[in-house]
Amino acid sequence: MQQKQLLAALLCAVTPLAHAESEAMLDEVVVTATRFKDKSADRPINATIISRDDIQQSSARTLPELLAGQAGIAMRDFFGNNAASSTVDMRGFGAAAGQNTLILLDGRRITDSDLSGVQWAAIPFAAIERIEILRGSGAVQYGDGASSGVINIITRTPTKMGGSGQVSVRGGSYDTNEVQASGGYFTGEVGVDVTASKLHSGGYRANNSNDQTNAQANARWLTEAGEFALKLGVDQQTIRLPGARTVQPALGIDQVATDPRGAATPLDYASRDGGQVALEWQQNLAGADINLGLARRTKNQKSYFDLGGFPTYRDGDLTVDSFTPRVRVPHALGGESSLVVGVDVHRWDYAQRISNAAANIAQPINRIGMTQSNDAWYLQNTTHLSTATTLLAGFRNERIAMSGSDTYNAAAPGAFFGSAAPAGIFSASKNAYELGLRHQFDSGLAINGKAGRSFRFANVDEIYESGPAFTNQFQFLRPQTVDGLEFGLGQRTQAASWRATVFSNEVRDEIHLDPFSTGVGNTNLPPSRRQGIELEGRWQALSQLALSATYGYTDARFISGIWPGSAFTQTNVNIAGKHVPLVASQKVNLGASWAVSEQTRLNAAASYVGSQFMENDEANTLGMKIPAYTLVDLKLVHQVGALQLNASVNNLFDHKYYNYAVSSQFTPGRFNAYTLPGRTLFVGLGYQL
Repeated sequence: MQQKQLLAALLCAVTPLAHAESEAMLDEVVVTATRFKDKSADRPINATIISRDDIQQSSARTLPELLAGQAGIAMRDFFGNNAASSTVDMRGFGAAAGQNTLILLDGRRITDSDLSGVQWAAIPFAAIERIEILRGSGAVQYGDGASSGVINIITRTPTKMGGSGQVSVRGGSYDTNEVQASGGYFTGEVGVDVTASKLHSGGYRANNSNDQTNAQANARWLTEAGEFALKLGVDQQTIRLPGARTVQPALGIDQVATDPRGAATPLDYASRDGGQVALEWQQNLAGADINLGLARRTKNQKSYFDLGGFPTYRDGDLTVDSFTPRVRVPHALGGESSLVVGVDVHRWDYAQRISNAAANIAQPINRIGMTQSNDAWYLQNTTHLSTATTLLAGFRNERIAMSGSDTYNAAAPGAFFGSAAPAGIFSASKNAYELGLRHQFDSGLAINGKAGRSFRFANVDEIYESGPAFTNQFQFLRPQTVDGLEFGLGQRTQAASWRATVFSNEVRDEIHLDPFSTGVGNTNLPPSRRQGIELEGRWQALSQLALSATYGYTDARFISGIWPGSAFTQTNVNIAGKHVPLVASQKVNLGASWAVSEQTRLNAAASYVGSQFMENDEANTLGMKIPAYTLVDLKLVHQVGALQLNASVNNLFDHKYYNYAVSSQFTPGRFNAYTLPGRTLFVGLGYQL
C-alpha cells in the first residue's frame, strides 16, 4: 500500500518547490554563518535559504511542515494543530531532537533551558522575511545546543520606501480560522514594520481546541555608517490536551483504528504567554563591523494534568537576558580574510510552582527555582586562499553555572508523600571548533569538507527528576559532545542545481531519558553515531514548470553499551548496534510548481517517511515500529491585481498515520500513539495594500 501511494504521489508531482536550495541562490546574503551579513556561496557551509516567496507558495501550514520539506530535516507532531507540541529533527536525534537543533529568531536563541519546546505558532508566516538553515554548523557561533545545526528565522524589517501592508484570512477543516495583518512604513532613514495574527482551531482530536494570538513590531533607524534596530513581540496560547491513543492487542484495544480522534485526557489543558524585546546597534568603524545586541525574553506557562484523579497543576516563569557584542575585522593574513570575535552572555531565571489545582497555586506543594549563567567567547576566521578556495576556522569556549533550590510544603493542599530536592549547584566548561574548506572548479562544481565539535548542556527539566526511591533530585549530568565530519559537492547551471552531502556525527554522553532504570530520570547515554546521505536537486524543466527532489538516508545507532536495568524493566540491556528510536532511516521529498498562467500557480508536494522504532525501545526488542507513511499536498494560488486567492488540500489521500509513539516496557505489545489529521481543506484570501 505504501509503495502504491508513493507511486501515486510521484505521478501527480509532489514537495513544494523549495527554490530554497543554497547553490541555487548564489547571490543571497546570509547572517547565520558568521553573525554578520555575508554571501553564502563562497563559504564551506551546508546552507539552505527559504525565501518569502517560497513560504507564500508552499502548501505547508506551519513552520515545522515547511522545514520538513528540506533535506536532512524531519518533524514530529503530537496533535497536528498549528504546530502545538511539534519538534524539528535535523540529522536524526530522535526524542532529543528539540534540544539538539538550535532555533534562532533574528539570530537570538528561542530554544529554551527547559523541555517546553519552541513556540512555532508565535511566529506567523506574515512576519517572516526568510529562513536560513545551517546543517552541521553553528556551535562556534552560537554554542550550546547546535549539535546538528542551526535554523535562523529572520523577521521582516522595513527596507522599501513608503508604506505597504497586507491582510489575509484563512479558514478550513476542524473549525480552523486565522487572520494575519502586516504593515510598514520607511522614510529611507527611519521605518517600522508591524505584524499581528489570531488563530482558532477546534483541532482534529477531541479536547484539542487551540487559540493563538501574536503581535510583532520591528523598527530601524539608519545612520551614516550603521543602524539601530528595536524588535518587540508578544504571544499568547491556550490549548486543550487530548492525550494519546492506546493500543494493547492482548486486551483487544486499538484506539488508533477504532477511535483516532478521541481524547484520553478530557480535563487536561495548558497556556503559554511570551514576550520579547531586543535592541541592536550596528556600526562600521575604520573598516571594522561592530554589533552590540541586548535582549530580554519572558515566558509564563501553566498546565493542568488530571492524571486519573491525582492532578498536577504547574505555573512556571522563565526569563532570559542576553548581551551579545561582536566585531568583524578584515585582514590580509593568508589572503583576503576576515576575523569575527564575539562574546555571548546569557542569564536564565526559572521558577515553578506545583500544586493540585489552579485555585491552590498560592500555596504550592513544591516551589522550584533555578538560575543559570552561560558565558562564552568565540573566534571565527575566513580566508580566501584564492578566488576559488576558501578556508574557515573557528573556536568557542562556553562555561555554564547552575544553582537549583526546591521547597516542599507538607501542609499544602494535595501534598501526599512528597519531597524537596536537596539544593544543588553545577558548573562545566566545553569547547567547540570548526574547520572547513571549499573549492570551486571552473566547471562550476564545488566541493566542501568540514570537521567540527559541538556540545550541549542539560536543561532544567532534564535535571529536576526523581531517583530510585521516587524522591525529587537535581540530577546534574555530564555535558554532551558531538564530533562531526562532512563532505559535500554540488553544481549549478542556468536551469538546474544539485547538491550531495555525506556526514557522520559521533555523540558522546548524550543526554536523554533512561527507560531502563527504576524511577524517572535522565542519564548520559552510551556513545552513538548518526551518519547519512543528503541529496538535493532542482530543475527548471520548462519556463512554466519547475521540479525539485530531496532524499535523506540516516543511520542512527548506538556504538556500544549495556544497561543493568531494574526489577521493573528489562535487565542487562545490550544496545550496541541498535537503532536510535524515533529516527526514520529514509525520507523523500518530491515537488512540482506549475505556472498555469501569469496569474495562477499550482504547487504539488509529497513526502515519504520510513518506519522508525518507538520511543522507549532503545534495545529494539519490543516488536513494534511506527509505520512508514506518504503524504501529498496541493495548493492553488491565483492573483487578481492586489487580491490573492488560494486553496489547499493537505494529506490528499486521507492517509491514517502518526509520527510519535511510545512503547511500554512493562506490558508486551502495548503502546501509546498520537494520531494526526487526515485530509484537510483550506481556503484563503489576501489583499496587498
